[in-house]
Amino acid sequence: MLKKTSIFIVAIAVLTSVLYMPNKYNNLYGNDIEGSRLINVLRLGKGILDFWTQSERYLAQQVSDTTPQFGETFDFIIIGAGTAGATVAARLSEISQTNVLLIEEGSHERLYMDVPLFASFLQRMNFNKKYRTKSSDKYCLGTEGNSCVWSTAKVVGGGSAVNFMIASRGGVEDYDRWAEMGNEGWAYKDVLKYFKKLETMHITELQSDTAYHGTDGPVHITQPSFRTPVAEAFLEAVKELGYPSIDYNGKSEMGFSYMQATIMNGTRMSSNRAYLSPARDRNNLRVSLESTVTKVLIDPSTNRAIGVEFVKYGQTIRVFANKEVILSAGAIGTPQLMMLSGIGPAKHLTELGISVVQDAPVGENLMDHVCFYGLAWAINASTTMHIHDMINPINPYATDFLTKQTGPLTTSGGCEVIGFVNTGQAEKHDGLPDIELLFCGGTFAENNVFQKAFHFKEDVCQEWDKFLLTYGWRNVVILSKPKSRGRITLLANDINVKPEIVSNYFEHPDDVRTMIAGIRTALSIGQTKTMQALDSQLVNCTYTECNDYVYDSDAYWECAIRTLSSTIFHYSGTCKMGARGDPTAVVDPKLKVIGIQGLRVVDASIMPEIISAHINIPIFMIAEKAADMIKDEWGYLESHDVNKLHEMQREIEKFSERNDTNGTTCV
Repeated sequence: MLKKTSIFIVAIAVLTSVLYMPNKYNNLYGNDIEGSRLINVLRLGKGILDFWTQSERYLAQQVSDTTPQFGETFDFIIIGAGTAGATVAARLSEISQTNVLLIEEGSHERLYMDVPLFASFLQRMNFNKKYRTKSSDKYCLGTEGNSCVWSTAKVVGGGSAVNFMIASRGGVEDYDRWAEMGNEGWAYKDVLKYFKKLETMHITELQSDTAYHGTDGPVHITQPSFRTPVAEAFLEAVKELGYPSIDYNGKSEMGFSYMQATIMNGTRMSSNRAYLSPARDRNNLRVSLESTVTKVLIDPSTNRAIGVEFVKYGQTIRVFANKEVILSAGAIGTPQLMMLSGIGPAKHLTELGISVVQDAPVGENLMDHVCFYGLAWAINASTTMHIHDMINPINPYATDFLTKQTGPLTTSGGCEVIGFVNTGQAEKHDGLPDIELLFCGGTFAENNVFQKAFHFKEDVCQEWDKFLLTYGWRNVVILSKPKSRGRITLLANDINVKPEIVSNYFEHPDDVRTMIAGIRTALSIGQTKTMQALDSQLVNCTYTECNDYVYDSDAYWECAIRTLSSTIFHYSGTCKMGARGDPTAVVDPKLKVIGIQGLRVVDASIMPEIISAHINIPIFMIAEKAADMIKDEWGYLESHDVNKLHEMQREIEKFSERNDTNGTTCV
């Protein structure tokens, strides 16, 4: 019955689209479609039915949901089946003599999530946990209540199942700085082997670069085969300004490139697809879905984590761990759970009536890559992606994806080019960037889904609505190395009460100055001969909050970024990694919670400093490294694994020597 109803709804939607979409035909391919519009609609209908069948098959191939018995014991219990948790669970279950329980609050990943272009729509879906930051008069002024929307994915695969699939690692210096902060074993020369281990590189010109890239890992990385003509022009424009074309996951990340993405055969590669699905038949791996962990059980006499308590379908279940409990609930969920379990700032916990097990700075050091969405350019040609064209059944785009996994629907949320720059020294092509620029082949103003996802105020939406039928492109400005720090605290001794999130965007004045410099860099690209040849016109949205400032002054842009500042979903740092004895550290370099035995944290919350990249690939790396550390500690790192690591270490030493010769030292 459900299937028939869905088919009927799809049929009505197709008919409505044909009747009410603009009659003008626009084709990104540069030529007309084959056959009549009716033929294309019929092909689309068949593609939708085939996709439905594939979806059912895809769901059947997921890991099975099981419910542990009260009091059941496992070797390892992992909380959270996101990027990190799925990876660690799969790697630990490779050891046949262990038994592993993975607990996830959400349910299975669905096939529609894996359509790359739809990434920008997934934030409004009901599998997201929708957090809001505390209201502020300094940022997110264009959103309802002056409160930023911070969502996290409640689904197997976590953020990797809903993100924009951007595969970036960060710079050499990012990880060397981690090591310099007291985190032995986390320098770039130490983590490179794990970046390579997780990766299968499909970009032809990079496959031979085995010093930096892997060819047999579970995470497949490629560049979307479809490119808009405007993306090609954008790359020419940055060359016009002197920026190099680079492999930003190689020796240096400074420059511009078509995006590397976690995509295989035109569809998303999540941690679920990469790690969990291949492990679904292992008898020693159990997964409990729709299960909300309420606390980590800690023996007060030994300060040892002995298990967890969780609720599933209204039933409270306790399970126990022989060896370790591993927290992979993310930079919001992990600190919340730790504090509810008695690990956190003693004064704060006491005020909420929580018995203190370990006084620790849990929830501090909160970081995120704040971004500015307010720069878009209109053009007169239909050579960019417009949502109406994408879903119009007379066009071939949806049909091509459904039948061949090709076309614009294979692009990462519509974003095509990524660049890393140093705004203070534009000619400098090494070191760390302070700004990332993200080119998207659409304006974001051509539909209101994006506006609603971020809960922008009515006056902001009205400005953008003026450009609903506009073709164009957008340059998202992202602050790569923020100096501001926020915090997460509890509002109640209850897992169902969302914590208070203070992002503190732009608290440090350098962050404001850097963002304004990033905006001016983005504007300079729009003014190049290449982009002007496309008649690119800056979309000048006048925001009520900024009318008192002279347009294009620094004061105007500061007002604009405080109005349209928002998250790019890179929450991190709330369980900071540091040397034992560091008063700001929550976990040590082995990712063990300081002062608590049998408890580790493996997710973005351990980052002592946010890296200058999108964080999904670094989280995969953290999880791969953590799995090996856990195996090693419990004697499971088999001899052939040790030999392989020694072989990799020799490669890294050669890499270090080669970079020393070229004047770049890996510490």
